[in-house]
Amino acid sequence: MLPRGRPRALGAAALLLLLLLIGFFLFGGDVECELGERGGERRGPGSFPCPLTPRVSADGRPRGAAAVDGDPSADRGGRNRSDCVPPRPPLPKCELLHVAIVCAGHNSSRDLVTLVKSVLFYRKNPLHFHLVTDAMARNILEMLFHTWMVPAVRPQVSWIPNKHYSGLYGLMKLVLPAALPPELARVIVLDTDVTFASDIAELWALFAHFSDEQVIGLVENQSDWYLGNLWRNHRPWPALGRGFNTGVILLRLDRLRQAGWGQMWTLTATRELLTLPATSLADQDIFNAVIKEHPGLVQPLPCVWNVQLSDHTLAERCYSEASDLKVIHWNSPKKLRVKNKHVEYFRNLYLTFLEYDGNLLRRELFGCPSPPSAGAEQVQRALAQLDEEDACFEFRQQWLTVHRVHVTFLPHEPPPPQPHDVTLVAQLSMDRLQMLEALCRHWPGPMSLALYLTDAEAQQFLRFVEASAVLSARQNVAYHVVYREGPLYPVNRLRNVALAQALTPYVFLSDIDFLPAYSLYNDLRASIEQLKLGSERRAALVVPAFETLHYRFSFPSSKAEVLALLDSGSLYTFRYHEWPRGHAPTDYARWREAQTPYRVQWAADYEPYVVVPRDCPRYDPRFVGFGWNKVAHIMELDAQEYELLVLPEAFTIHLPHRPSLDISRFRSSPTYRDCLQAVKDEFHQDLSRRYGAAALKYLTALQQPRHPA
Repeated sequence: MLPRGRPRALGAAALLLLLLLIGFFLFGGDVECELGERGGERRGPGSFPCPLTPRVSADGRPRGAAAVDGDPSADRGGRNRSDCVPPRPPLPKCELLHVAIVCAGHNSSRDLVTLVKSVLFYRKNPLHFHLVTDAMARNILEMLFHTWMVPAVRPQVSWIPNKHYSGLYGLMKLVLPAALPPELARVIVLDTDVTFASDIAELWALFAHFSDEQVIGLVENQSDWYLGNLWRNHRPWPALGRGFNTGVILLRLDRLRQAGWGQMWTLTATRELLTLPATSLADQDIFNAVIKEHPGLVQPLPCVWNVQLSDHTLAERCYSEASDLKVIHWNSPKKLRVKNKHVEYFRNLYLTFLEYDGNLLRRELFGCPSPPSAGAEQVQRALAQLDEEDACFEFRQQWLTVHRVHVTFLPHEPPPPQPHDVTLVAQLSMDRLQMLEALCRHWPGPMSLALYLTDAEAQQFLRFVEASAVLSARQNVAYHVVYREGPLYPVNRLRNVALAQALTPYVFLSDIDFLPAYSLYNDLRASIEQLKLGSERRAALVVPAFETLHYRFSFPSSKAEVLALLDSGSLYTFRYHEWPRGHAPTDYARWREAQTPYRVQWAADYEPYVVVPRDCPRYDPRFVGFGWNKVAHIMELDAQEYELLVLPEAFTIHLPHRPSLDISRFRSSPTYRDCLQAVKDEFHQDLSRRYGAAALKYLTALQQPRHPA
């Protein structure tokens, strides 16, 4: 990896501590160093059949270059450098390929998704990803791969928790031989900022070019970093010639273990730190220092397998046509703004995978049958049993859809533990993004929001947040992307994703079109403490809901102002005109006078917005689109004997918006309403099985008039 401006160094003290920890935990003190030159030919970067440095003629021009443009990418006889590669060995048919990636943090997790998309797009082989992660990335990627369900990709990804390396993930590649499964002999190691433009099996096939002594395959570094003198007092670590870049690595793990690799690199690093204050490029510096001392270890790889788009890159000497390259490495802090004559081609390739629909990569491998995971097989069986002639086929298919989920899509700081803290939980789609800034102004506490987006919309959302001073300043809002699939809005599945990721003891189950009172966050925490909620008292705190029909609205700052707006006709109890049954049990007349919390009874179709413990029942995911999704959840809370307590000073207000597609379909389609009724019937049957006679009172809910159009 090349420097990003003035590189962030790993200090000598920190690195020495790291070396001691690794030596103790992984290698012990008795490992001998067996690898060396072993009498083999001393090889450097220039020995590769197609070196980066061009052959120069007496007049200073690259030999074989066309006189009209002096293109240094043309070799002797007019041959392109990217054509100067070893004969391709046969690609491994259906062989399981192993790929290791170090990934730490939120941004790195997003980069990894784009990398994996590019690999999956071209691949023809089964893959096993070994992901070295921190705790945050582990939570993100474990959920992502579990819900992606890509055929012929091992669902049991090999997670390697980092406990001993002081958080210095920049050096983790060095310990892969000890950290990866001992039976694993070969692995491709990738940085998260690379993009594939070819089948990864072609890269795997280059293991066949290794001699008996070679253990590491690398592409030559495509800058003058290791030659020194880039600026005053520039002191790079030792390297062979230009050195090698570690963005793409082939490792013979079996040989490295036999040779005592851990002892070798720790001794080299310790010795260099006696004269150098720090590493600048983390693991890359240490790899190069070892190779400088033992050049027989390295197999130089064709430069097209790591075309490095760094500042001052010499990558253009590697190829003549952009289509020749195999892997693009965005190892510059400028990323897509880096200067290169083919950068438009590179940028378009990257953006293609960035916004590519990951659902399309769930295709089976042709000619390489692989058994599906237990979860995927169960879903496939259930889908096969559906009757496409069933009027509710669309509903039932949506229930069985497994959506890809990318939790914590943006950087997020978990809230400090507080016994009465509350997270606002809600869900939204792209057409509700404009609500986020106002919501952040009204609710200063933690939020967990699930967004239903396509891959392309997820990138638009990212740019939307980065452009907003309000949103980018908030670190206690967790955004979770659920990728769009299917014709119906999976509202309760989205709620469950957001609810599962909440980290506080209590959650406020809201909707994105509501703005809470400015004081509600603090009031809720005080109420939870005063009411002594907890294991001994199970309660759902009801936040009375109101609505305005005005797009421009002066938000009330107190209950007194709410009452004044109600009396003037500027504010209404929620859905008063369309569906008063949904909130009538809140008893707004009593709320007007109440000064203390009061208990209300459950009634048919009641769907208030409530504050409950985080471990409350989950929403029933069978309710998709519009209708009864909250009603069913409140019914379940009542079945589990939650008290319904209305808070006397609390309020939340719904803002007007155009009707959603699902509401329009509900109002216009009798079939849609019939299918919703069928879901209600099934839900009630399940409720009766779980709660027995206690669920009989809910039968009346199905005998009432249907939800109005």
